[in-house]
Amino acid sequence: MPDYGHPLRFGTFLTPQAARPEAPVALARLSEELGYELATFQDHPYQPAFLDTWTLLAWVAAQTERIHVAANVHNLPLRPAPVLARAAASLDLLSGGRFELGLGAGGFVDPIVAMGGPRRTPGENVSALAEAIPLIRGLWDTDERGGLRLDGEYYRLEGAKRGPAPAHDIPILIGGLKPRMLRLIGRLGDGWLPSWAYLEEGGYPAGNAIIDEAALAAGRDPREIRRLLNIGGRFQDEGSGFLQGPPEQWVEQLLPLAAEDGVSTFIVASDDPDTLRTFAAEVAPALRERLAAERAGSGIRESSRVRGAVALAARRAGIDYEGLPETLAETAVEPGDRDYRKVRSTYMRGGSPGLVLRPRDAAEVAEAIGVARAHRELPLAIRSGSHGISGRSTNDGGLVIDVSALDAIEVLDAERRLVRIGPGARWQEVAAALEPHGWVITSGDYGGVGVGGLATAGGVGFFAREHGLTIDALRAAELVLADGTRVRVDAEHDPELFWGVRGAGANLGVVTAFEFEAAEAGEVGWAQLAFDASDTAAFLADWAAAMEASPRDVSGEIILGAPRGRMTAMALLLVDSADPDTIIERLQPFAALAPLLDQSIVLAPYAAVIANAPGDSNGGSGSPSARGGLVEHVTPELAEELERMLHSGRIHFFQIRAVGGAVADVPEEATAYAHRSANFSLVAMAGDAEWLNVQWDALEHHILGVYLSFEADARGDRVERAFPPATLARLRALKARVDPTALFRDNFPLGPRS
Repeated sequence: MPDYGHPLRFGTFLTPQAARPEAPVALARLSEELGYELATFQDHPYQPAFLDTWTLLAWVAAQTERIHVAANVHNLPLRPAPVLARAAASLDLLSGGRFELGLGAGGFVDPIVAMGGPRRTPGENVSALAEAIPLIRGLWDTDERGGLRLDGEYYRLEGAKRGPAPAHDIPILIGGLKPRMLRLIGRLGDGWLPSWAYLEEGGYPAGNAIIDEAALAAGRDPREIRRLLNIGGRFQDEGSGFLQGPPEQWVEQLLPLAAEDGVSTFIVASDDPDTLRTFAAEVAPALRERLAAERAGSGIRESSRVRGAVALAARRAGIDYEGLPETLAETAVEPGDRDYRKVRSTYMRGGSPGLVLRPRDAAEVAEAIGVARAHRELPLAIRSGSHGISGRSTNDGGLVIDVSALDAIEVLDAERRLVRIGPGARWQEVAAALEPHGWVITSGDYGGVGVGGLATAGGVGFFAREHGLTIDALRAAELVLADGTRVRVDAEHDPELFWGVRGAGANLGVVTAFEFEAAEAGEVGWAQLAFDASDTAAFLADWAAAMEASPRDVSGEIILGAPRGRMTAMALLLVDSADPDTIIERLQPFAALAPLLDQSIVLAPYAAVIANAPGDSNGGSGSPSARGGLVEHVTPELAEELERMLHSGRIHFFQIRAVGGAVADVPEEATAYAHRSANFSLVAMAGDAEWLNVQWDALEHHILGVYLSFEADARGDRVERAFPPATLARLRALKARVDPTALFRDNFPLGPRS
């Protein structure tokens, strides 16, 4: 029988005993310490001697960090499928993608009925399970519009709202032995989970044959279905029965099940810690080694990703999916994959890339860039987070290199406040990691922004006036160039490339690590002030003047949108002081600008201020319509023109951010980021890109230059407006050296316009 090529995993099957509720939790933690990948518990809700399995799974997930959890298996008649779907997705989200859904049709009819469950025949239970599985997946599928409707024999849904979407593609593992159940697994399941004790002789290969036949009939690849097996035994010096001897005997007896029958997950049913230890120390590694040797001899390629016919049909022409390096293939996402909905779009733009590569380290980033070189004709996007206002971190039909997995945050030197941060970390995570040290880094105004995009463009944030841009705290960077070369740059090592990375990094390579020197900060004053901005021009000009007159420990922004009745404005202001009197003194000039409609002023760590990005934000649709510009002053003339634009009712978001202060202390030529004399950054968004372009183009005579991170307009001279002539010439020379074929060309390319 076949070896399906799945990676070999090991799990534990633990008794959810209520008499000693701490025991199964301790055994689950021990399982994680010993390296098991999965901890499972039986689910018999009618059994008073057992803890409730759902409660136990949630508790164990909270008490562990890496191990996956599952029921072995859930009793479906007593777990209504719609509620089960939401519970599963919720636990998967809370555990960081560590839940697997074990399902059983249900047995022991009388105890189920005694608990208020339905009285069904075995055949009816199988039919109910067949209805439940697509129902569960349908509720997880938040890409589908509208509620879920089902007029089934056992389940009737009348527009049930979908969601939440789980953190990962939850596998549905089905326990069953009879032919009808096995055929159901072949059609609908992600895994077969029987127990050795209940299998007849030859039952496992026979069951595989039925599953495989049903899978092929349903248009599936049998390798899509993982094969699991609950096993139990006793370690002893000598023994003649199955798993009744020393560890080496266990290895010999389990090897054929893996190499010939395709078992890829062995789940040890035992509450004995010594048994779990012996298996983990002496059986698991030896079995992995023996199976690897068997596979090497037979040419079987191990893979955890098997795509069925439907997924393969969604592949795009012109992409060599089969030629991906094995390391990248493990985590790559294709249009037919269930995870595709999470990675296709960004916060601001809907996308449909042909392939999303998700490297996990610098070496894999180099491999991903190699794939991009081999597909030179396709669009290429680099993504660290998903917020990008420019919309350049996704595309249609091309490649996306998503470095979100490179998210480590490490203190390198506490005395120098030197920290190493991966490009995939989000700024709210960085702020939370630095807060115990009393440190901060300028980091935008939204915690969901990825470090990579911000720290290669400039980085305007709440500490900009006091501590400068994000790039002004950068002391070194590690990046992969277009030819795959990995380099480290700083003031002494390739200072010219280090200069370019600070402001134009997206054109020069993919940064895999940043080293920043953080600034000191304790609690800050955080104010949210809502104003009646009916006299919009006066309010804009007066707010800007108040900001320019403020000490550098004050920074912030104002946000306006289409008026609903009267025009209102929200001011977000940060005062870097823990002294209430100082905070009030700093805020007083702003509070006097216009009638206050609402106010909130709190003392909080910066980590609390920037923790404003709950959950994923990859649900964008369409293309962003945004324009931006840097100005030295908000003059009365500019304010009047902005007022006319805002009162048109067609601008749904308008923002003025404070820059200036310490940003201007850095010489203009010190980094590729230009226009350091600007005191403000303007951003406007509207639903009509053509109309917005006309309005914004009329403001060009007020605008000093463009900050490309806030610019979605691909027309004309955006690069020339972002970089003064001398800076642009220097960048183009640098581009010719490190990326002569312009591989990185889809994010406002530096090359001359054709």
